[in-house]
Amino acid sequence: MTASLHLLRGDDEVLLDAATSELVHRLIGDDDRSLVVTELDGEDYAASAIVDAAQTPPFLTERRVVVARGLQRFNAGALAPLIEYLGDPLDTTDLVLVAGGERLPKAFLDAAKQAGATVVATGAGRNRQERSGWIDERVAVSDVKLDPSAKSAIADWLGEDVGRLPALLETLEAVGGGAKLTAADVEPFLGEAGAVPPWDLTDAIDRGDVATALAMLARMLGAGGRHPLVVMATLQGHYERMMRLDGADVRDRTGAANVLRVAPFQAQKALDQSRRLGHDGVAKAIELLAGADLDLRGQRAWPPELVMEVLVARLARLAPKSRTARR
Repeated sequence: MTASLHLLRGDDEVLLDAATSELVHRLIGDDDRSLVVTELDGEDYAASAIVDAAQTPPFLTERRVVVARGLQRFNAGALAPLIEYLGDPLDTTDLVLVAGGERLPKAFLDAAKQAGATVVATGAGRNRQERSGWIDERVAVSDVKLDPSAKSAIADWLGEDVGRLPALLETLEAVGGGAKLTAADVEPFLGEAGAVPPWDLTDAIDRGDVATALAMLARMLGAGGRHPLVVMATLQGHYERMMRLDGADVRDRTGAANVLRVAPFQAQKALDQSRRLGHDGVAKAIELLAGADLDLRGQRAWPPELVMEVLVARLARLAPKSRTARR
């Protein structure tokens, strides 16, 4: 009998909790949960409490499952007792460590790796392609059958809120009856569209696609819960990059990245759009942003949402429209 160590990580609390529950259920098996599982959660417990629980032999069962949530709040010093324990874990304990966010001390990660930890990333990815792949994986292990149009509709609806997928799949399992569902079949079960990342908005503006830009704005303000001033800051940063490149002696993405101090692909997008807009277009965009910022702060008695809608529409109209946007 050997100890098992599991490290679950992810930004989405719903997905992280679901993955943790599934793992713990599998580790318990047919045993009595009240005898097997010890859970540590909240802001009060210390990392040493994880070690105390993990070093406690099982009682009336062969194994003990210790679940510690919120590991991301500990620094390397606080995790020292746990790091030491991982060097010689009790062979009757299955230790499940759960961390939200992305940052964990390197010393702990090295110790977990050396201890043979099974690392589970519960996130669905940061772009549409990664999220679509993640959705495909979850659909494949469910009893729901979806055609490509249904998968696309669900991906569009979820946006960044991928934590809503498990509940949706449960609903579709109940009503699908084993048949392959189309977009028309799933749409009645889709409520308010989920949040979207900021670049979905800025990309639509850069394409000159007014309708999509306004739809992305609505999702950011609605399901995304972003304050208009936060969206304004995103747009200001987007156009500030173009302004810094306007007139600069920059010929390629490498030069743009050096000026902007951002990743090359981000620099390329700013460089391309700066060239498409030209000096006058960039200047006009900065003027629109400055006026809308004053309106948000009370210069004009408009609702903040209306200020942002007008701003986004005007910015999108500055951009040369792509063929897709014109259609």
